[in-house]
Amino acid sequence: MTGTLYLIPNTLGETEALSHVIPEHVQAITARLDYFVAENAKTARAFLKLVGARHPLARPLQEITIAELNVNTPAQALAGLLAPLLAGRDAGLVSEAGVPAVADPGADLVRLAHQHGVPVKPLVGPSSLLLAVMASGLNGQSFAFNGYLPTDAAARGKRIKELEARSRGEKQTQLFIETPYRNAAMLEALVAGCVAATLICVATDLSLPSETIRTMSAAQWKSLLSAGKAPDFHKKPTVFLLLAQ
Repeated sequence: MTGTLYLIPNTLGETEALSHVIPEHVQAITARLDYFVAENAKTARAFLKLVGARHPLARPLQEITIAELNVNTPAQALAGLLAPLLAGRDAGLVSEAGVPAVADPGADLVRLAHQHGVPVKPLVGPSSLLLAVMASGLNGQSFAFNGYLPTDAAARGKRIKELEARSRGEKQTQLFIETPYRNAAMLEALVAGCVAATLICVATDLSLPSETIRTMSAAQWKSLLSAGKAPDFHKKPTVFLLLAQ
């Protein structure tokens, strides 16, 4: 019999109030596992330390196996990561932040688990994308996540125009993210590239004490930026959303 692959949500940032975002039963399941596949081992250990403060871990933290799976992991390494599950050992897949396998390289391991008949169990926890959709006031019936936009200014501007046109044609909310230190450049590109009536939401530090969420038209954002009142989002994880009118 194979083990089960548990998809374990992480917090969306540094927080000591773990129970505010990670349900107790998810913490309890996490605590009994001794094999994890994580995007970042250091982040995973910090998460397990928080879990261990409320639920005794199956083994001392230094004895728990944490294998890394990130953008640098070669495809041929996936079989080795899955091998313990095929041998009957349960495992937890943990992202660096939020839910695993969504905007996360863990999806490759989940797909391989299905191919080998390994049960996959998703657990409840915070997703910055869904929290942003919920709080934006934009269309929650139809939305699409587009990952990162191009870093080149011209290519980024073209992509924004394409997403705005798709949003207008399909009445669909478009979501994307940016490397936190480029948040200001992204908002400036949105204001410059979108028509005045297009709604833009900026959702920062979701689920954290410093959380801020604001939805305004491109014209309103332009006025705010011109007045030197940009959001406090430098180097803070942020989700951007737009909905063309």
